[in-house]
Amino acid sequence: MNAFLHTLRTQRWDDHRYYHHSRVNQSLHLLSALAFVVAYAYLLIDPVVSAYLAWLVAMVARQAGHFFFEPLGYDEVNQATHEHKEAIKVGYNLSRKLVLLGVWVLIPAVVYYFPQALNWAVPVADQASGVRTVGMLWLYLGLAGLLFRMVQLTIQDDLTTALTWGCKIITDPYHDIKMYHRSPLYVLRGEWIDPMQHVRSH
Repeated sequence: MNAFLHTLRTQRWDDHRYYHHSRVNQSLHLLSALAFVVAYAYLLIDPVVSAYLAWLVAMVARQAGHFFFEPLGYDEVNQATHEHKEAIKVGYNLSRKLVLLGVWVLIPAVVYYFPQALNWAVPVADQASGVRTVGMLWLYLGLAGLLFRMVQLTIQDDLTTALTWGCKIITDPYHDIKMYHRSPLYVLRGEWIDPMQHVRSH
């Protein structure tokens, strides 16, 4: 248990210090986290609604923060290049995210042009509606993306790293609310980049 908690703290710390310098990115992560919390609740009410909240609100906000606002140049705080950070990232780096997002975009196109092709993967009650079919497939994609990377990490590193990362991803929304709840205030004050004094002095 101690090894698990230590690995979890390390993964969270590295994720913050390497990938969340932009206050706008932090604010979008806050929005994403709130949407994910609502999506988690809707898993028990309507999984399709949960999937749409997770992908169209939470994931769009989260990835927009990384792709459009996070600095990609040399990281003076951590003395690391963008390329180095991408190479050592435990989870989905930008290249892996592009593949995942490509599949995400492809699913509605397949359902629209070949409505019967993926019916085997969704409950009968959802097969009559393309909107609900897409939602269920997006839900499966989220689970598949999580499990696929955990298998990769088990092979690449070890089972502890994989299980810890899976736990981190599932609980990230709650941690992000704790970490970034003040970020919109910093943006309103005109602070676009977190000075990360807590990282520099760590």
